[in-house]
Amino acid sequence: MFRRLVEKAPAKAHGHHKHSTKLRSVRYAEHAAPAKPPARSRKPQRTVYDVANGETLPGKLVRKEGGKPASDTAAEQAFDNAGIALAFFREVFGRNSVDGKGLPIVSAVHYGQAFENAMWNGRQMIYGDGDEHVGNFTAALDIIAHELSHGVTQYLIPGGLGVERIPAAEREFKEQRYRLTGQSGALNESFSDVMGSLVKQWHARETVREADWLIGEKVLARGMGRAVRSLKSPGNERVTWRGDEQMRSMDQYYEGCDVHDASGIPSHAFYQAAMKIGGHAWEKAGHIWFEAYDNLSRTAQFADFAQATLAVAAKRHGEASLPHNAVHAAWRKVKVLG
Repeated sequence: MFRRLVEKAPAKAHGHHKHSTKLRSVRYAEHAAPAKPPARSRKPQRTVYDVANGETLPGKLVRKEGGKPASDTAAEQAFDNAGIALAFFREVFGRNSVDGKGLPIVSAVHYGQAFENAMWNGRQMIYGDGDEHVGNFTAALDIIAHELSHGVTQYLIPGGLGVERIPAAEREFKEQRYRLTGQSGALNESFSDVMGSLVKQWHARETVREADWLIGEKVLARGMGRAVRSLKSPGNERVTWRGDEQMRSMDQYYEGCDVHDASGIPSHAFYQAAMKIGGHAWEKAGHIWFEAYDNLSRTAQFADFAQATLAVAAKRHGEASLPHNAVHAAWRKVKVLG
């Protein structure tokens, strides 16, 4: 989405886009070869720092586990929403922080000058303040859960799902060394959207029919659109934003497409499966998806993931079960399976 906003206002936004690309490259490098993590804990350990619109991390400590609430709204939102996401992974999947071993979650708010993004950079969360297009990132639980889920993927799949090293001749700038690519990269992005939606639904205790299935409806400025993406209706500009090119089936897929666009295919399959299973999406469909990701290689394709979800559904519920049939029908719906 941000790339397309840049195309509409290149002079103002190009610098932020380039900086975001650099940060993502650093994140992908951490996926490929994670640095040695700090000491872990059995209990959640969250800290929030204020970068004061600079770019030098970590910044000034303004909130910590067991400490007094921060006077800064963004810091308090970042602290609370990270806590909700961590509680979801712990209570639903039995996962202790993003790495499964209690990795402390560090967040930095007020990053950069009108920086239009919120990101997991491979080691911590960073939040910009945004501008007239997008902002309010710390208030968006699903965006925070999406980004923290990139941390989960980082530790779940050795080598980084869909991460590839960029040949020197293809780099936009020298610091850009890694990127997400192909169907495996789209699966990486889809995992984060699915988990982001599940965290939001879990926190609100919504059933599949009560949920809106939107991602990022809090971050767009008035006139920009309603949400960043929709699992229910990928690419539907009437429910997301003008310029949304997410795909909903393999009829739209082509080699070399943007991984965020292609991620709509497996995300829509999750929506289809969850709707057919019914109830709370995190209870059955969510477990099937999460466990299937745990069985993927870093170069897995959509068909590989589809088979992995079917195997988990059969193991958990039986081959003739409603969940297994729902998963199979979902993958057929998006034309990954025949």
